[in-house]
This record gives sequence, structure tokens and C-alpha cells, in this order.
Amino acid sequence: MSSAAQPEDDFKAKLDTGLWWKLFQRALHLKRFLIPLATAALLLAICDAAFAHVTRWTIDAVIAGGSGTNLMPYISGYIALTLVFCVCVWVFIDCAGAISNHLSHDIRSASFDRLQALEFGFYDTRPVGWLITRLTSDCDRLARVIAWGFLDIVWGLAYLTMIAVSLLIMNWRLGLIVISVVPPLALISKFFQRRILLSAREIRKYNSQITASFNESIQGIRTTRTLVREAENLREFQGLSTQMFIAAVTNAKQSAIYYPIVMTIGSLGAGLALWRGGLLTSAGEMSVGTLVAFINFAGQFFFPINQLANKLTEMQGAQAAGERVMGLLATEPAIQDSPAVRQRVEAFAERQRQTPGNGSPAPADFAPDGGPARVSEIEFRHVAFRYSTGPQVLHDFSLKVRAGETIALVGPSGGGKSTLVSLVCRFYEPTEGQVLIDGIEYRERPLGWLQSQLGIVLQTPHLFKGTVRENIRYGRLNATDAEIEEAARRVNAHEFITALDQGYESPVGEAGNRLSTGQRQLVSFARALLANPQIFVMDEATSSIDTETEQLIQRGLETIFAGRISFVIAHRLSTIRGATRILVISKGRIEEAGTHEELLKRRGHYYDLYTSQFRAERESSVLASGT
Repeated sequence: MSSAAQPEDDFKAKLDTGLWWKLFQRALHLKRFLIPLATAALLLAICDAAFAHVTRWTIDAVIAGGSGTNLMPYISGYIALTLVFCVCVWVFIDCAGAISNHLSHDIRSASFDRLQALEFGFYDTRPVGWLITRLTSDCDRLARVIAWGFLDIVWGLAYLTMIAVSLLIMNWRLGLIVISVVPPLALISKFFQRRILLSAREIRKYNSQITASFNESIQGIRTTRTLVREAENLREFQGLSTQMFIAAVTNAKQSAIYYPIVMTIGSLGAGLALWRGGLLTSAGEMSVGTLVAFINFAGQFFFPINQLANKLTEMQGAQAAGERVMGLLATEPAIQDSPAVRQRVEAFAERQRQTPGNGSPAPADFAPDGGPARVSEIEFRHVAFRYSTGPQVLHDFSLKVRAGETIALVGPSGGGKSTLVSLVCRFYEPTEGQVLIDGIEYRERPLGWLQSQLGIVLQTPHLFKGTVRENIRYGRLNATDAEIEEAARRVNAHEFITALDQGYESPVGEAGNRLSTGQRQLVSFARALLANPQIFVMDEATSSIDTETEQLIQRGLETIFAGRISFVIAHRLSTIRGATRILVISKGRIEEAGTHEELLKRRGHYYDLYTSQFRAERESSVLASGT
């Protein structure tokens, strides 16, 4: 897949402190770890600064008192500082690790929750690998940067302050000389900031594209082999890998130049301190211990600066991940309940809590908004629709369907059949016109309630890794084993299931690959029936199965369709002869409508489709019987 096909976000050209504050706010509920971590960082800074002062006092005491100097107070001080230092190191490793793990879990969970809430249109332009990167490496990287970055920033700023104060107290003139190298250091950091940030974003971009390429290649391995595209796929992948390599090398070179410059400036400050301090010591204006402490502080003064610069660089590199994750979390679903609907849902729930057992109708008779739970009629009223990119798919479409009716949709590919059922399910919403449920615009009813009334069986049903029983139970998680087996019997799936090695406890494999296509379809029908939906959708569910399995499914369809509003998309027209109405959809409009017999009598488009398919099936049957 070419990089042009991969969507990427627009990024700001500088470090976004607002973004990092929003990310840090997600860690504020972990105060039981943040407070000990900050305390440990401050104590570490105090210990680091205190070591230099104890050394200073020890040297001056030895010079003044000679070999008879009592060193026990200084030795005791070193031991005490070392013990505190060790405890603080243990605390910050434990707390920073806990914050990183908790935060990674929280961000990943919030991102997954948001992905489940987003409309189907969001996924139309974003590859799976692009999204997986956000849920995995992006979340982990952000959690590590925030946890360990908080430690380094608190410790670095505290230690930097203590060193600066110590230098100015010991000799403010010499201290100012050392501190004078900070402005050029700040200018150099600003110079490299944008360049390192942009190259790091390039790395993250190509990493997302490589993940998406991996995912697509693995899913399409059969197609790749049959079309002998291995070499071409490798060439495209190597192109992405080369681009990421170039970006990574560029980023590494920028860091390799940046850090030595910082170290050189730091050494310059220490050299100035040694030169000027040596003159003062020779003149008797500064003690040897103070000079040693000054040189120590001057050298150490740039260590926290290096750490802060390193953390700044790391944040620059991780900002791309932060913008992606926060961008995902900030993405509002285009299809969601309106404030008015949410208000009605909350009001009805409150009424139910306040008036339990008062003889009023059972909550099962009502939807969460207090409206009727029963779906008796669905109406399309002058509906038009187009996807975010592409031409108009539906034009001034009107249709009324009542409970117990089965509407079959046939016609050429791209005519709007799948779009129509996607609008019924509210996976998309009309760009013009209305869809009404019992006379109420369906955007005025709860989205979750509507979609909980759906039973959908697709051409390629998706089964989850687990047993047959677990996959059927997915339709209604509180269903009993007896209800699961009854649903399987009603769609004629029980016989093949009991013939499996472990019956209902047989594992289906990854995506159901241990079952045949027909068996997966039967399991998906049982799953849909167990959910007891009011609206049933069958999208090309019999197009890729054998005739025997199709006959089993057709015998179970009467059970599934009974009393429900059903939409069936089928190219195999034998599936829909018993439909209440058959609609021939072409170019987003109803070209013909009627029962099977009525449409055959008209000798129109449906007649041509049916007779040509019937003729082809007869020819295949004759050829098969002759072999």
C-alpha cells in the first residue's frame, strides 16, 4: 500500500504544552503514586546537592585540623545521605513503573472505548494498522514519557535550583559566570527542537504505515499468492521501510549533534569555574573545599540541564503519538444521541428508580427513552445519501415496511442495496430526508436501543476465537445453554454442531477458520436468532455457500423472519422468492417493486435476472450430473 493511501493528522510545528498538560491530567487520579514520586524526586535533589556540601566541609575541616580531625560526623552524614538516596531510588522506580502501567491501561481503554463508539464512516478512511498503532505503541510510549518525565522534570528543576542557589551563596560573581552559559544553551535547544520534533513525527507516521501494511498483507496473503504479487508487495514495503529508515537516521543525527553541543557548553562553564576559582583560592579569597564544591557543582549544574533537554527531546518525539491519541479521544462520533435524546433517557431512568413496583408497565415494554420498545414500522421518506467521498448513492428514496414483512433487495453492484440497510441500522445517516420508526424520526430515538434490536448476518460472518457455544451466546450473553441449543435447532445448525468432536464446546479457531463457510453462516444465524431482534438484515448471506447448506438456511429463514422487519440482499434469487416485496435497486432508485410472481409477469429487469440465473443453474446441474 502506498503512503498516499494512509491518512495522517496535521501536527503543530512546536512543542504543545497544552497537549502535555491534558495528558498529565489523565494521571492526576494516581495521586497515591504521584505524591511519593514527587517527594522522592525532591529528596534525591537534596541528597545530590548535600553530597557536594559534605565533601566541601570535610576538605576544609581536614585542611584546618590536619590528621587529628574527627571525621565521624562527615562519615555519618555520607551514610545517612546514601541510605536516603537508596530509599528514594526504590520509591521512584516503584511509583514511576506503577504510574506508567496504570496510565497505559487507562489511555488504551479510553481509546478502545472511543473506537467502539465511532461511526462506520470513521473506519472508511483509516486502515486497521493505523488504529492498532495508537492502541499499542502510542499508548505505551505516552505512559512512559509522562511517568518518567514527571520524575526527571521535578528532580531536574529542583536540583538545578539548589545548585544555582549554592553557587550564588558560595560566590555570587563566580556563580554568575557559570550560569551565564545557560542563555546560549537555551537558544541551541530551541534551534534543534523543531528539527528533532519533525523527524520524530516522520518516524511515527511511517511506523503507522508499516503496521497497516503488515496487517493488510497478512489478511490478503491468499490473494497475494494467487496473483503472484509477492515481489511487488515486497517492493512497496521496502519503500515504506526505507522512508522510515531515512527519517530515523535523520533523527539520530540531529540528537547526535545536539547532545555533544550541550556537553561542550557545560564543560565550558566548568572550565570557567576552575580558572576563576583557582585564582581566588590562590589569593586566599576562597577555601579549597569551596573550590572543590564549586567545580563539582559547575560540572553537575549541566547534568540536570542535560536530563531536562533529553526529556524535552523525548517529549518532542512522543508528541506525535500524543497528538494522535488525543486526537482519537477528542473525535466525537458523527452518529450519536442528541442532547435531547440523552435527556429523555436520563429522565426515564430517574422515573424508574423513583417508582419501582408501582403497578406501571414493565420497563421491558419501553425503550430507554420511555418510548415504545416495539418496532412496528420503518419508513424511508425522500432519503438521499452520499458518502464523504464519492457520488450520490441514493436519490429521493421512499419506502414503508411493517413488522412481519420481508423486503428483498436485488440489482447491480453499487446500486445502493448495502447502503440502504446500513441506513436502516443507522451505521450511516441520511444526508437528506428522514428514516422514521413508527412515525418518529429515528435520530430522535436512542442509538443504542435501535442497534440492540438488530440481527445481522453478512456474506462473510465473523466468528470470535472461542467455542461454538460462546459464539452463539455472543448474541445474548445471559442466554442459557438450553436457549443456545434451541436457537441452533431452529436454524438447522444443531445437527452439524453435535457432529463436531466436542459438540458445542468445539473451538472455532481464528475468525472461525476451523469451520466451513456454510457452518460459519449457520452459527451466525443462530447467534442472530438468539438475540431475538426486531429488525433482521441478511446481506449476501447465501452467496458463497453450497446448495445443501442454502437449503438448510432457507428452512430456518421462516423462523427468523416471523414477526420481524427483514431486509435481505441476495444475488442468489432462489433465497428471496418468498419475500413480501422484492425491490430492484439501480442507481440509488427503486426500478421495480413487487412479489416474485408479479415481477416475473412484468418481464422487466427482475425477469431478466431470474431467468438468466435459472438458466445458468440448470446448465450447471446438467453438467454436474453428466460427469
